[in-house]
Amino acid sequence: MIGQDRYLNAYVDRRMKYIIEEWDLATRNELDDFTRRMGAIEAESPRIQAFEGKASDKLTELESRVKKLKEMM
Repeated sequence: MIGQDRYLNAYVDRRMKYIIEEWDLATRNELDDFTRRMGAIEAESPRIQAFEGKASDKLTELESRVKKLKEMM
């Protein structure tokens, strides 16, 4: 059994890159990068929500103006 364990460990070590790709596993670096990017997105969220609110208000105003212009024609 010990020989078989050693063989399997060596096989996995040699093929780790291919196993990660084939099984679509994440590496520690990818997880660290994901955590950093997620933090940046969460920090940006309030600014985007404020923009969406202002854009919605502006769009409503523009639609109202278009409606008034159409009524005048």
